[in-house]
Amino acid sequence: MIPLRLYKNCVGKQWGKRVISSYRMNSTSATTATTSTTASTATASTNASSGSSAGTGVVFMNMGGPSTIAETRDFLFRLFSDGDIIPFGMLQYPLAKFITYRRTPQIELNYAEIGGGSPIRKWSEYQVRKVCEKLDATRPESAPHKPYVAFRYAHPLTEETMQKMLDDGVTRAVAFSQYPQFSFATTGSSFNELYRQTLALDPDRKITWTTIDRWPRNSGLVKAFAQHILQKVKEFKPEDQKDIQLVFLAHSLPMDIVNRGDSYPAEVAATVYSIMEELKFQFPYRLTWQSQVGPKPWLGAKTVKIVGELTDRRDVLGVIIIPVAFTSDHIETLHELDIELPTEVEYPEKIKRAESLNGNEIFIDGLVQLVKDHLDSNQLYSSQLELDYKLGGQYAKNTFDHPSELFGNHNHSEK
Repeated sequence: MIPLRLYKNCVGKQWGKRVISSYRMNSTSATTATTSTTASTATASTNASSGSSAGTGVVFMNMGGPSTIAETRDFLFRLFSDGDIIPFGMLQYPLAKFITYRRTPQIELNYAEIGGGSPIRKWSEYQVRKVCEKLDATRPESAPHKPYVAFRYAHPLTEETMQKMLDDGVTRAVAFSQYPQFSFATTGSSFNELYRQTLALDPDRKITWTTIDRWPRNSGLVKAFAQHILQKVKEFKPEDQKDIQLVFLAHSLPMDIVNRGDSYPAEVAATVYSIMEELKFQFPYRLTWQSQVGPKPWLGAKTVKIVGELTDRRDVLGVIIIPVAFTSDHIETLHELDIELPTEVEYPEKIKRAESLNGNEIFIDGLVQLVKDHLDSNQLYSSQLELDYKLGGQYAKNTFDHPSELFGNHNHSEK
């Protein structure tokens, strides 16, 4: 989810109230493309699966984060300049510049406290490299599988990665969203930028794109989280383990986005339920939401409120918090959960955080299976993506009306 914790830190309380209260989404007219998913899938069958010397690009897409403190200012400016997510209208760039200038020093301190930058690039590059290595062995017909990372606000940016892919001669690629649960505010924003950069850098459509746009119940995802939870349970005294509570959390979403029909809340809940099925429901659990900011209604309950209430109780001897919408560590796990949250509750010693997925081999094997199944299926995108854009696409700028405008073969010379 978009780092609205950074949003709060960057704008400050007064600016936060003034800016968020003036938040308006710019609506653009949306039309439904006549191309059916079935027809698009048929086109994909000869383009997304069959092997060629160019191989297959596997592109991990995410928000990203500054790898060094020096990159923080540019990261924040790109974030606040994104009118798809934080629309300021005609004041977009002046406000983005002002907010970035005003609060960069504090955010730089936050990154300094977690080691001098975000580890998200390191982990993303590691994960996609391992996925491609394993795919080369298990699916040689689409090999070589070439690993790429494309971040929305940090290096390597979408345009940087696309140019590298064109230079490498890639002709087919899988846009693999690293948000397991789809939201138009995250995966949708990455796809919008991919489309814009495709028009700018690849107007001849040399690259045929397909996508894995959601995977909330992937077995590798579920089993890796369950494994990390059980590992954390063992850190409590045996006699205390029966009184442990599980608190799952994900970045919250403004209710005006939820009320448009965004699929994120349901898909996060699906992830949580699947993990609990894997754990055979042996622990009480709740799903909570972090990083709410400003006076507008947000999806709740708040993580800090629920964790605080539980740790205050004498009959609760331990709380394990599990960030289920993140596939690796970054500022929201390392700073917001590990540094800030303990200062906001009275008994922080009761709290343990389940490790992030990072290099977990079960998780990586799950990603490999996702890509393999996707290539085997010859699908361009999930059956849900068209509806996502019918409900959310009308609020974005300069993007497609129908997913088939981005995904599938658009190189007319090959049709």
